[in-house]
Amino acid sequence: MAVYTLPDMPYDYGALEPAMSGQILELHHSKHHAAYVKGSNDALDQLAELREKGDFGALVGLEKTLAFNLSGHVLHSIFWNNLSPEGGDRPDGELATAIDEHFGSFEGFAGQLSTATKGVQGSGWGVLAWEPLGRRLLVEQVYDHHGNVGQGTTPLLVFDAWEHAYYLQYKNVRPDYVDRLWDLVNWSDVTARFTAATAG
Repeated sequence: MAVYTLPDMPYDYGALEPAMSGQILELHHSKHHAAYVKGSNDALDQLAELREKGDFGALVGLEKTLAFNLSGHVLHSIFWNNLSPEGGDRPDGELATAIDEHFGSFEGFAGQLSTATKGVQGSGWGVLAWEPLGRRLLVEQVYDHHGNVGQGTTPLLVFDAWEHAYYLQYKNVRPDYVDRLWDLVNWSDVTARFTAATAG
C-alpha cells in the first residue's frame, strides 16, 4: 500500500527571503511537515493493526490523529506551492473576476483573508476556498489543521498561522508575517487550483 511522502520544495529554502527566512523554511518543511507525514503513516499502520485484531477500542483517537496529521500534510503541500520567489501582485482572468464577484474587490478579499489569518485563535490557517454547492469563493478560518468539512470546500490559497511558520523571524507579531505573505503568493498556482476546482 502506498505511503505518504514529504514532497520536495519547489524552490530552495532561502528563496523566499527576506519575507520568510531560510532557517524558518527549512525547519518548517523538514521537521514540522515531515512530522505530519510520519504521523499520517503511523496512524494508518495503527488502524490496520486494529482491524487485524478486531479490537476498535482506540479507533476514535486514531481517527482524530489521522485527520490532524493528514490535513497538516495536505495544507502544507498546498502552502509551499502557493508561494514563489516571483510571487505577489494580484491574479487576473477568471479568478480575478470571481474574486470581484464574491468579495466586491481584490482589496475586500485581501482584507478578509488577512484578517481571518491574523485572527485565528491559537494555531490554524486562513484559507481561500471554492465551495461547490453554491459555486462561490469563501474565506475560512481553519483551526489546527481541521478543515470545514461540512462546507465541502476545496482550498485554493492557504496562509499558515501556526507559530512555527513565523515565530523565529517575526516573534509574536503575526500580522507583520501575514502582510509579507502577499508578496510571495504564486497566483499561477492558485489559478490552476481554481480552474481544477470549478471544473469539478
